[in-house]
Amino acid sequence: MSGPWNDFNSAQSNTNVIPKGTLAKVRLTLRPGGFDDPSQGWTGGWARRAATGAVYLDAEYTVVEGPYARRKVWSLIGLYSPKGPDWANMGRGLIRGILNSARGVSDKDNSPEAQARRRINGFGDLDGVEFIGRIDIGTDTNGEDKNEIRAAVTPDHRDYAALMGTVAPQVSAAPAQGHAPQQ
Repeated sequence: MSGPWNDFNSAQSNTNVIPKGTLAKVRLTLRPGGFDDPSQGWTGGWARRAATGAVYLDAEYTVVEGPYARRKVWSLIGLYSPKGPDWANMGRGLIRGILNSARGVSDKDNSPEAQARRRINGFGDLDGVEFIGRIDIGTDTNGEDKNEIRAAVTPDHRDYAALMGTVAPQVSAAPAQGHAPQQ
């Protein structure tokens, strides 16, 4: 007996990975971790501390529109690693890109207004922000492919306005007030 329900060699693979390099409008949701270090400015319970001593933000990105709408991507935004500054520097760079994308700021703009738009009162200001993310592919703990967001797309990119659905948003120079983590 041979048929499509007996022989699955010709069936499509069920990989659920969004193609690498895809640009998508996403909403960032921070999952509270309960770790605070006021000396670093990490307050509000947003950071999480791993057993290794690494500190990070636990990020969930939801694609808000397009062919991958409602798909979720999970990744960590590094704040500190006992191995050195690289992970924290990548995390700071990603947050800068997220702010530039969400608030319509060119990465090349160093005016006082642009600098003000890159400031936050706390990590809660990032919770719920929408921006254009570049989807990448990493590996999970089981060696399987998984999507990650390691970069944000800023107004300098030719597809930014179309993906955001508007011309670069006009945002006041004052940072937005964030949400408090739910306990």
